[in-house]
Formats: sequence, structure tokens, C-alpha cells
Amino acid sequence: MRITVFGATGGIGTRLVRRALDAGHEVTAVVRDPGGMPADLRDRAAVVQADIMDPAAIEEAVKGADAVVSAMGSRSIGPTTVCSESSRSIIAAMRATGAGRFLMVSMGAISSEPGDDPLTRYVVKPLILGRILRHGIADMRVAEAQVRDSGLDWTIVRPPRLTNKEGRGRYRKAVDRSVTGGYSITRDDVAKALLDLTGDLPSIGHVISIAG
Repeated sequence: MRITVFGATGGIGTRLVRRALDAGHEVTAVVRDPGGMPADLRDRAAVVQADIMDPAAIEEAVKGADAVVSAMGSRSIGPTTVCSESSRSIIAAMRATGAGRFLMVSMGAISSEPGDDPLTRYVVKPLILGRILRHGIADMRVAEAQVRDSGLDWTIVRPPRLTNKEGRGRYRKAVDRSVTGGYSITRDDVAKALLDLTGDLPSIGHVISIAG
């Protein structure tokens, strides 16, 4: 499978690139700074330096891809349009080149869903995370809306709190609802889920929540 990864130098993106390469897939990693990629991955993946916010600049990177994955995210809690602007650009490039399969990493805090326990539904998400992460949530809501309206074979993946612990090699998932009791997941297990979902046709057109 030919997989294109955006956000390839981030915590999830780097792990996804490594997993995909180890599984024998061809990987194109789109980056702003190639120096941010581990040296061993630069030698194995096709690393493309491009402005992700410019659709024309990333068309070649998505052309012919069997799956395109966005692991883009903001590193601050202040106002941001990183996710919405990048998703808009990726969608435009995919439409222009005929690429169809698109997966985007979102965030579990974006909304309360069936499966959330009462504390999470009425306190943690709206009153705590909803305030602390309000800028990122607002940006991601725009990005999710764009993906839903894209006409692509999309899947939105929502993890809860991310950790850098060693991955367990397994995860729980729920379709169009939250994972009950799913409060955290390792970045490595998010990468595993993304790789698993690239070829999972039943997940097309759905929000997949994952948790450890």
C-alpha cells in the first residue's frame, strides 16, 4: 500500500511512518523540515518538503496514494487554524489528483458522545477540557466539518489523552460513539490504529474513537 503521511515529524506521525515502513508499505512523509525526521526513517521513506497549506505544493505527494493520513495538530493551546487550514489544503490536493482514502486524527475532547460516563459528559469535556482546549477544539470542529463534506472516503479518528508510554500493541475502538472508560492511549497505539484503519472499508464515513 502507498501511504502519504502529513504531520510526519509529530509524535503520532513519526510512529505511523515507522510502523507502515516496518509492515512493508511505501510511505511518503510530507514535512516542513526534513531534519525533524529520524535519520533511519529519512533513508527508508520518500520525504517531501512542502508547504502543507498550499494544495498545489502537495499534489504530487498525494497523487497515486492508496491512503492519505493527517496527523496534524497544534503544539500550543492558543488560537490556531493549523488543523482546519491543513485539512482544507489536503482535501483540495486529493480532489485534484483523484486520491480518495483520507484519515484524519481528531480529538476525543471535541464533543460528548454516547459511551461517555456522566462525569466525562457533564463535567470533564464541557467544563474542563472544553475551556482549556477551546481554541484547538474550535479549529478541529471546522476541520471535521470539512472532512465530512469532502466527498472523499474519509475516516475521522478520535483518541483521548495521548501519552508517550510504550505501546501495548492493542486498543479499543467504538464507531460513532466514545469508548467507555477510554481516558488515554499511547501515541504508538494511535499509530497502530491508523495503520489498521487505512484498509478498513467499513470505517469509511464514520468517526472511530479509540482508547487504551
